[in-house]
Amino acid sequence: MALIGAELTRVEHGTVEIELPFDEKLTQQHGFLHAGVISAALDTACGYAAYSVIDADASILTIEFKVNLMSPGRGERFLFRGEVTKPGSNIIVADGRGYAISDGPAKLIASMTGTMMVVRGREDVAE
Repeated sequence: MALIGAELTRVEHGTVEIELPFDEKLTQQHGFLHAGVISAALDTACGYAAYSVIDADASILTIEFKVNLMSPGRGERFLFRGEVTKPGSNIIVADGRGYAISDGPAKLIASMTGTMMVVRGREDVAE
């Protein structure tokens, strides 16, 4: 997330928000925020939301997600919110929403549902 200039702005039990300023380097051919950037930010928000509900000695791996791109990524800033929908001891489901922010109300540009696996006791998979 540091590579794209994203910042963790809210962390609560089961909810995480990431904000990202517009940067032309992150756009696709039409000047909209690239779908890959949107997907990565939503996956990260959902993953960190999952982290917030597990034991400190466990870790998280995303095992599946689906992203719906609803509107072009056009804005001065972007907000990506991940929320745990179904906590679990082995599998966690989280939903994410991406918003473009400019003048006026925030505009929903993408949604995501992700499935995360809780990983324990693996040295090769750590926080």
